[in-house]
Amino acid sequence: MAEQLGMKNQSSYSKLESGETDIPYSRLEQISNLLGLNPEDVIVFNEHIVFNVMNNKKGNGLVINQISKNEKRLYDECIDALKRENKYLRSMLKKQINKKP
Repeated sequence: MAEQLGMKNQSSYSKLESGETDIPYSRLEQISNLLGLNPEDVIVFNEHIVFNVMNNKKGNGLVINQISKNEKRLYDECIDALKRENKYLRSMLKKQINKKP
């Protein structure tokens, strides 16, 4: 996205996403155009919209799909399970690294 917006680097774009940097309306228009949305839709982002990069046939990098509340719940459960697994694997790795020979 940073490249498509002509930004110097990814960290500049990350600051926009995290709210560390204010987004001028002109930049908001650029982002919304890339996403195929109205600026208002970007501002009031709907968590039930999924940006599907893998199945894009249009060439702009994104396909937008609506998901149901049940699908969102399932995604959230999967994400939570993966976070727990990641935490467990990190603790196991840390134990192995700190293991004395």
